[in-house]
Order: sequence, then C-alpha cells, then structure tokens
Amino acid sequence: MIVGCIPPVRPLLDGPLRPGLAIASRRLLRLGIVVLGLALSLVDIAHLGWVAIVAIVVLVVASFGLTWAIGRLFRLEGDQPILLAAGFSICGVSAIGAMSAARGSDQKDAATPTALVTLFGTAAILVLPALAPLLGLDPTEFGRWVGASVHDVGQVVATAQIAGPVALAVAVVVKLTRVLMLAPMVAVTSLVARRSAPLTVEGEARAKRPPIVPLFILGFLALVLVRSFLPVPDAVLAAASILQSILLAMALFAIGASLRLEALARSGLRAVGAGLVAWVVILGLGLGFVWLAGAV
Repeated sequence: MIVGCIPPVRPLLDGPLRPGLAIASRRLLRLGIVVLGLALSLVDIAHLGWVAIVAIVVLVVASFGLTWAIGRLFRLEGDQPILLAAGFSICGVSAIGAMSAARGSDQKDAATPTALVTLFGTAAILVLPALAPLLGLDPTEFGRWVGASVHDVGQVVATAQIAGPVALAVAVVVKLTRVLMLAPMVAVTSLVARRSAPLTVEGEARAKRPPIVPLFILGFLALVLVRSFLPVPDAVLAAASILQSILLAMALFAIGASLRLEALARSGLRAVGAGLVAWVVILGLGLGFVWLAGAV
C-alpha cells in the first residue's frame, strides 16, 4: 500500500510492472489457497464433535450474512460488501481472494476489504488477550473465541499463542474448520453470480460467468482430502507452509500496490466504520460459540 502511494513509482506499477502484479494478485493467490488445503485435516475437525462443527457452520453463515448487510448499510461500493463478508467470516485475505476470483470482481474492490482484514486482525492480537481475563475465559475457551472470530490463520496463531499451547491448539482447529467453509461459500456465491449475469443483447447466451466451483477451490478440497487420508511427511507439510506464505505474501503485495489511498479516503470513514461494526458483531458471535461449546 505504501509503495502504491509513492508518486515516482506509480508509472511503473501502472505500466511495465502491471502484468506481473496481475499474475501475482490472481494466479499466485489461487495457488496459495490450493496449498492451504494441506493445513486442513478432516480427522482433527471431527474431534471437535458434531455440535461444535454445526455451531461453526452456523457461525460462519451468520457472520457472512450480517457482515454483508453491514457493508451494504454503510454503502460500500461494488463487490466490497461481499468481499468484506468473506474476509471477516471465513479466513481473511485468502477468502477475499477466493471470492473475488470466483465472482470476477474488480481488483480495486478487493483492496479495501484486505486493508480492513489486516487492520482489525492486527487489533485482535492486542485486544482479545486483554479482554479474556475480564470475560473469565480459561485457555480452552480463549482458544475457541480466537479461532471463531479472528480473520486470518496467521492472526489466529499470533493471538492464541499468547495464552499458551492449549489455547493455540484449540484455536487452530476451530479456525481451520472455518477455513473449510471457504469452498461451499464460494460455490454458492458463484452460482448466484452466474444466475444474475446479464443476457447479451441478442439473448443468445449469458455474458461470461464464473464457474460454479472454480478449479482452485477443487484443488484446495483435493489437498484437504490428501492431508486427511494419506500419510504426508512432516517435511512436505513444512515446505507447503513456507510456499503458502510466499505465494500469499506476493499476492498481498500486488493487491496492496493497486490500492490508492486517495480512493480509499473517499470512502474511508464508511469502510472503517463498516469494518469496526462487523468486527464487534463477529466477536460477539464468537463468544456465543464459546459459551455454547462449553455448555455441551
């Protein structure tokens, strides 16, 4: 974002570097999402129990719907409301990229939700550990809260590890269960986008429509199944984690470089306000999940 705001650099970003940035923001992002599948194991998720799994599904759907409604209420432009909903309710930047790619969204629409996910996800690292003692949460409950409400996987790890290994282990499993919702949520929104695509003037065929389930989502699911049912060496998992971080870092740089702060400033107060309200709502829903899981 800083690089994109340096005037002498902008001609390069908008000129000779633009094709490479486009590849990074789309293709490399999709590859990073595919590799993310190796971090998920259906066996670990099954250990949560069916009540917790159903609760997480309901939590994601409710968070998505409420955040989308908040984005619309604050009059965010274009696809920003639905991308904000994906990022806040599922898995941060990865979900924003997946939803944007599936819907064929303008790259500029992804920049503001990405900035908000970064802002409030970073704030969670400071705010949630401070609130945990006031709410009387033990390490297990704190881990559930973090996993259920913090956006990116990296932010979940950074927040939960403050309370120790028990909180971290619980948070990661809950978070990865939320990540698994990426595929069905993207598929549903892609189907809606296909049905709402306008007809051509002749009415012969629809305009270019995104696939119901994009190929990179199928790749993501395939690697989830590989991790769940095949023995994957620790060295491969470690390498995949590094590769995923590199791919997502390159994609994030490209997305950030496309953001122009003067454009963000025009809707900045609305965007930050929408992000803040959505964040508070999701934190509240996450606490509800904690209390439900503890009561069962």
